[in-house]
Amino acid sequence: MQDQTQDQRRRQSWMSTLAKAAFSQLEHQVTLLGELPPYERLRAPEIGLAMVQGRAGGTGQPFYLGEMTLTRCVVRLQLQGESEAIAGFGYVAGRSHRHAELAALCDALLQHPTWHEAVQSTVIEPLNQVAQEHHKQQQQQVEATRVNFFTMLRGES
Repeated sequence: MQDQTQDQRRRQSWMSTLAKAAFSQLEHQVTLLGELPPYERLRAPEIGLAMVQGRAGGTGQPFYLGEMTLTRCVVRLQLQGESEAIAGFGYVAGRSHRHAELAALCDALLQHPTWHEAVQSTVIEPLNQVAQEHHKQQQQQVEATRVNFFTMLRGES
């Protein structure tokens, strides 16, 4: 049971990385993998809406923030000599059909032992590094404009 939970967390992590990555960066990293195995679309990329929920103050009462456009895709990877096909899922914000398809393909490849390391080191790790650098730059911009307010107490004599 614990292995399944750890596997789920790892998959959630790489799916999050694939979904949040800029399309141009994802496409570039995937091309570095070279020739990819054939796959078929089980569910062609399609655009839909999802209801986004927020919380007051980040932790308070939930409320509906609004709708968000997303694109999803499901592919099946059937490698030669393998008895079972692997399904890969891609959900991305916005309307990019190709982004959703590449995310689904990478998800399927990451589930296959032969392709896992190559995709992890060539696609996921570089995309994570870019995301961390972007986050660090945002933090520096926020810090540069931070204003600290304080109140001085008057002494009573």
